[in-house]
Amino acid sequence: MPGPRNLITDVPGLKVGHACNPELKSGATVLFPDEPAVTSVAIHGGAPGTREIALLEPEQTVTAVDAIVLAGGSAFGLDAGAGVQGRLAELGYGFAVGPVRVPIVPTAILFDLLNGGDKGWGSAAPYRDLGRAALDNAGHDFALGTIGAGTGATTANLKGGLGSASIVLDNGITVGALVAVNALGRATIGETGHFWAAPFEQGLEFGGLGLPSPLPANAVDVKTKLDGLKAGANTTIAAVATDAVLTKSEAKRLAVMAHDGLARALWPAHTPLDGDLVFAMSTGRQPMEQALEDMVQIGAAAASCLARAIARGIYYAEAADGDPVPTWRDTFGR
Repeated sequence: MPGPRNLITDVPGLKVGHACNPELKSGATVLFPDEPAVTSVAIHGGAPGTREIALLEPEQTVTAVDAIVLAGGSAFGLDAGAGVQGRLAELGYGFAVGPVRVPIVPTAILFDLLNGGDKGWGSAAPYRDLGRAALDNAGHDFALGTIGAGTGATTANLKGGLGSASIVLDNGITVGALVAVNALGRATIGETGHFWAAPFEQGLEFGGLGLPSPLPANAVDVKTKLDGLKAGANTTIAAVATDAVLTKSEAKRLAVMAHDGLARALWPAHTPLDGDLVFAMSTGRQPMEQALEDMVQIGAAAASCLARAIARGIYYAEAADGDPVPTWRDTFGR
């Protein structure tokens, strides 16, 4: 069952902060652990945009990170990571190298430059300031939908958004997901409002429609932004987290397994024009009693949470002037 908030912050030791600019139609989101957290990543899309990613591979020296940043803005949005890094340095965080501390802040971006927002920022993109503001806003409760990194996100047929979900396993381990949904494809089935993630829904967290019966004849037709919006305006970026004690190699496997949730919730996924990326973080509060068996359960839970979070991000999206696509609620809401 979900945790008390049904957010990634149900995982003990985590906070999330948002900052956005409605005129810009873009923003940033920070996942901020109380202590440096073991983290890895899996990238299965063909067009990622990243910062400080290579160090997350299991064979690399640094094992823990100080924060993770998800941002809009395409490559310009990577400045959000620099903003968070600078703010963390002011607060005394970072990897110690003698008297110097270097905050480790992996960052991933999505492309939202063609969504109708004012991107005329000249020589100074606003993402460094958005990153700092997002960190300063970090807390246990946060909004979903048109907020943070999901502010200007879209899918092929509907407005995207920022989503999150959690689950508490029978063994007491908590798993959560955080995602900014800006996919090339669709999260809904055919021309209906039913979500591909429906089998994983908990209660009415994204409308309670279930799967359509029968499935529409066009359910698996490939409809993407290539049919309307610009093809480069894509990428779904996410983080999953758990309080289970994981090694960096186990975090890597968790990130790989979590991608199953992305594939369950979006059709198509992992395309050459998406930068689909999932971070996996451990806050290390709960030892695993049976490592292999527990990893199977944690990985499946991460995939389920990510699928649910994707649907929730779209379900909670709100309309704004100049949007290139409608919201789920305006199209299918009751």
